[in-house]
Amino acid sequence: MGQKKKVLVVDDERDIIKALMIRLQGAGYEVVTAFDGAQAIFVAHKEKPDLIILDIRMPAGDGFSVAEKLKHSTNTVSIPIIFLTGGPERDSEERAMTLGARFYIKKPYDPEELLDAIKRALEKDSDTS
Repeated sequence: MGQKKKVLVVDDERDIIKALMIRLQGAGYEVVTAFDGAQAIFVAHKEKPDLIILDIRMPAGDGFSVAEKLKHSTNTVSIPIIFLTGGPERDSEERAMTLGARFYIKKPYDPEELLDAIKRALEKDSDTS
């Protein structure tokens, strides 16, 4: 087992971030966090995570605009994204997939499902390189 995989968790609800952090660290991931869209982009460039878990509804740039900006930068274009959202927005799943999201998971989420999605997104990523 080489380097610990680094996961960036972006959500404006600190409780959700805290729960995810505990769960992901327990599963052996290194976790970095951001609480809004602007911070997410900054942290993604600085930390170069292996995967991003992205909330859709949050201040300073929603998840879609964050994903779009990350796709336009050569530094972050290849980072797999999992959208994790509580919003019942219509078409948002379609939009997420158009933006290249690996998975779209609704809150309240099943932790096992999320960990499985993370594992699969990371595996898929290592296949292509």
